[in-house]
Amino acid sequence: MSAAVPPAMRLALDPGARRTDGGRVLIGGAPLRVLRLTAAGARALDALERGAPVGEAPTSQWLARRLLDAGIAHPRPAPASFSVSVVIPVRDRPAGLAATLEAVCGGDCVGAAQGRGEVVHGGAGGAYGGGDVAVVATPGDVVVVDDGSDSEGTSLVAARAGATVLRHAEPHGPGAARNTGARATDSEIIAFVDADCTPPPGWLDGLLPHFGDKAVGAVAPRVVAGGRVGAPTWLEAYERLRSPLDRGAAEAPVRPRGAVPFVPAATLLVRREAFEAVGGFDERMPVGEDVDFVWRLADAGWTVRYEPAVRVVHPVRPDAIAWLRQRYGYGTSAAPLAARHGDAVAPLTVSAWSALAWALAGLRRPFAGATVGVGTTALLARRLGALEHPWAEAFALAGKGNLAAGRLCADAVRRPWWPFALLIALVWRRARPGIAAAFVVPPLVEWARDRPPMGAARWLAARVADDMAYGAGVWTGAVRARSLRALVPDLSNWPGHRPAVES
Repeated sequence: MSAAVPPAMRLALDPGARRTDGGRVLIGGAPLRVLRLTAAGARALDALERGAPVGEAPTSQWLARRLLDAGIAHPRPAPASFSVSVVIPVRDRPAGLAATLEAVCGGDCVGAAQGRGEVVHGGAGGAYGGGDVAVVATPGDVVVVDDGSDSEGTSLVAARAGATVLRHAEPHGPGAARNTGARATDSEIIAFVDADCTPPPGWLDGLLPHFGDKAVGAVAPRVVAGGRVGAPTWLEAYERLRSPLDRGAAEAPVRPRGAVPFVPAATLLVRREAFEAVGGFDERMPVGEDVDFVWRLADAGWTVRYEPAVRVVHPVRPDAIAWLRQRYGYGTSAAPLAARHGDAVAPLTVSAWSALAWALAGLRRPFAGATVGVGTTALLARRLGALEHPWAEAFALAGKGNLAAGRLCADAVRRPWWPFALLIALVWRRARPGIAAAFVVPPLVEWARDRPPMGAARWLAARVADDMAYGAGVWTGAVRARSLRALVPDLSNWPGHRPAVES
């Protein structure tokens, strides 16, 4: 959305961003950008780095919006106040609902109709993994939408907490439950919170200020894995580092191919205007509906912010079978998402040159691969010729980019492409070392870097099982959709695809 940056907002440069050429060139963001600043722009950036508010000056406003959109800088918003409704999807999980209600409103909520039961018809058919009920709450107002639970236990938990209860006669899925909850309220901000999630005290205070920027359509906290009674300790240790709901410790704008390409709706605050503009969640999608929703917000021009300073806890799956089933289910969403969003779902998005260099290395042609790498560095240096030290910058950028591309190529081989990889390894001996390295090296590097409380062998086994379960789901979804689009890489980032230095 085209909107002025709040004048009172301050910015913080991303830790990965840096200035060069006497402060007149700024490098950072995802995808990586090299921005050349005017003298006025450099002075405005100096002031922002010193902690000055954005203010109303056109140069500062333009620069602030450019940096925020690029992910080169992040907002430090001023306090703001909004009316809020909280929507918590749940089905047949009364204990999880009770924990969420306790976290959201201390277990003593005031409902719009004090626990009335109302059947709500409509919505797409289908069920979703484990099921869910939707709860909607403003401070002092909670509504629960029971999405066709098999028993009345979930609705009773909500009613005892003082919530208003709406019921779907049959399960319609998480998207339908959230939409029903959203339609039952008229607040400015809708906070979707899945059952089992436990937000910390003051969680809204850390998220609502972002909506002071009228371009922001949604804000997501960090969702971290917590323990569950009876869950294997190795699974808890693994999930604390590799939960698919946890988008990491770095704040970022959320968009396809960005540093944070999506966020889950496990906990997600949405501006009502933005929610209504895109038509809410797609009720036809039993899984992946939250990714689709966030991407439709981005496509409509809304900014989605990821704010990891607020940490919401979500329990791990109770056992390994449920864990692998979850990963498989997530994989099945790739094909429907590809049908809706095209290359945003590509399993690999890198420069074709980088892909070629790593393919040659994997086929035991390291010299040829290195030659391609050097060639891409030379081309990049030529494109950076306007900088004071183009070769130094080209080596730094190309080196970092090629290393990142190697990890992404290995991830693609290990996740969606593993059936192809194993077939190739069976019939082509030369490819076996490279394929084996893709399966083994990145997980072991992770283990050495993060030092989880589990042995390297168990970590490797869990990581490969995780990736292969997801990949099996991708293939299942592709077969159902009769389309291989979710398996096709995007190698369109050839040199010259966009300017190396943007003004």
